[in-house]
Amino acid sequence: MPHTPVPADELSARLSRLRRAMSERDPAWSMMLLDNKIDLYYLTGTMQEGALVVTPDEAALFVRRSFDCAQRESLFPDIRPMGSFRGIAEAFPHIPETVYVAARTMTLQKLTLLQKHLPFTPKPADDVLSGLRAVKSEYELSCMRRAGKLHQLVIEEVAPVLLRPGISEARLCSEICTCMLDRGAMGISRFNQPAAEDVLGVASFSENSLLASALDSPSGNVGTCIAMKSIGSSARCLKEGDTVLLDIPCGYNGYHTDKSISFYFGPLASHHEGSLIRAAHDQCIFLEREIASMMQPGAVPVEIYEKILACVDPAFRSGFMNACKFLGHSIGLTMDETPVLAKGFTAPLEAGMTLAVEPKIALEGIGLIGCENTYEIVSQGPARSLTGNCDTEFEIIC
Repeated sequence: MPHTPVPADELSARLSRLRRAMSERDPAWSMMLLDNKIDLYYLTGTMQEGALVVTPDEAALFVRRSFDCAQRESLFPDIRPMGSFRGIAEAFPHIPETVYVAARTMTLQKLTLLQKHLPFTPKPADDVLSGLRAVKSEYELSCMRRAGKLHQLVIEEVAPVLLRPGISEARLCSEICTCMLDRGAMGISRFNQPAAEDVLGVASFSENSLLASALDSPSGNVGTCIAMKSIGSSARCLKEGDTVLLDIPCGYNGYHTDKSISFYFGPLASHHEGSLIRAAHDQCIFLEREIASMMQPGAVPVEIYEKILACVDPAFRSGFMNACKFLGHSIGLTMDETPVLAKGFTAPLEAGMTLAVEPKIALEGIGLIGCENTYEIVSQGPARSLTGNCDTEFEIIC
């Protein structure tokens, strides 16, 4: 069964928005050249090795590999085969002195290859590109809503059933991801960083959930090995008295939702710090609801961040967010987009933005407790959860 392409009118609307944004940024702009697979997918509906050239009047996707694949799956109107970047110079003989690029993801190697045939001075346009992706279209929201429903089903209903004595972190993560795949998920999560890897997610028990991660995330994990700090350990197995943290994304048609859930495996009353663990979980639920209520059009991310920090119970401030300096992050084609609920983000929120909200508390000697859901900013009222509930079943009696 063929995959469903990004609609042609959606691609056309995105290209029009890009041109308008570039003209606002620089009325004299004359060319943009993009090579990152996420940018190519957003603007052309296909991920190929090649480059997209955009001018105020033209847009052409040059494909090195695979031209046939690009033609088959993309509704972008101008797709051309390319042997080398010389082909762009032949199609656009008047290359301007300044060409806008995605500086964050374009490598020096790629830039050197381009400049061999296209003599230009690169200028970053990352803020324009991230700004476009921050506000989702109805098509994008429909993909995220579908991902969110699938996400809620698997994490809230299926995952608790999979918890059993002796299951390893790695096995648990893989079983959850398999359940998502069986129901139509795309299988991995992508990050908006040059060196970041596409990953499945994280399952951590007790002490492992407190470990520092290479990513800017409160969720810790020992990983499958030193070379892969994700998924979970094949050796660490679940036992009564463990806390369980699942931080496993879900995606549909390229668009992600993010969700975390915590469990206590066994009777919480038998743990000598059972009341503290319960209180930490209740605090995270309270904070997530408070954040969601504040996320409305016109709200300023840094102001939300500062107000919530002031609301944190003093008993949990030292372990709040496990040393991370944010409360949530925009999400879409990648997991870590902008804006972020953190210091420095002063542009007001808009309807159509989607943010993952993830209050978490590190309890020394116990584990990381928390919750997370992905929210859609709506035109009126508090943000709407796409991924279900924060007040979920916590105590799992084995």
